[in-house]
Amino acid sequence: MNQDEFLNRVGNVKIRLYKIAYMYLNDEQSALDAVQEAIYLALKSLRKLKQTEYFKTWITRILINECLKELRHRKRIHFIDDFKTVLKGSYDYNYDNLPLKEAIKALPNNLKSIVILKYFCGYTLEETSQFLNIPLGTVATRHRKSLGILKLNLKEEDNYE
Repeated sequence: MNQDEFLNRVGNVKIRLYKIAYMYLNDEQSALDAVQEAIYLALKSLRKLKQTEYFKTWITRILINECLKELRHRKRIHFIDDFKTVLKGSYDYNYDNLPLKEAIKALPNNLKSIVILKYFCGYTLEETSQFLNIPLGTVATRHRKSLGILKLNLKEEDNYE
């Protein structure tokens, strides 16, 4: 695959890549940065892609890895920021979060990935299996488990309000 074909294929999937990154990172600028970094890494390792028909799967996997790397980095920074906030005694409450969005954010990453790819990006469980490089049965099990957890968390939220 040459660079022109690469750019054409990236153009076809860039909106979907952004949606995935945004669902992981919940921040527009971070999502754009993750997409840009994923595209850069994909271009840099383009010769490693053996079968071009798996381009979408390949670049999506690169993006998911970038998002997870960013989330790990944020956890370290978030702890320090929380500590500083507690010391100052001021809290920044955000009242515009939807319960579903919060429930999805609370899921473990392995379950969150499946929910995001299935319901927010429109991928099938088979495609999700390819993106995450795990068996279809595992994806189906995690899918059911994530829906059960979401249902339970949202039901608890309704009971408290």
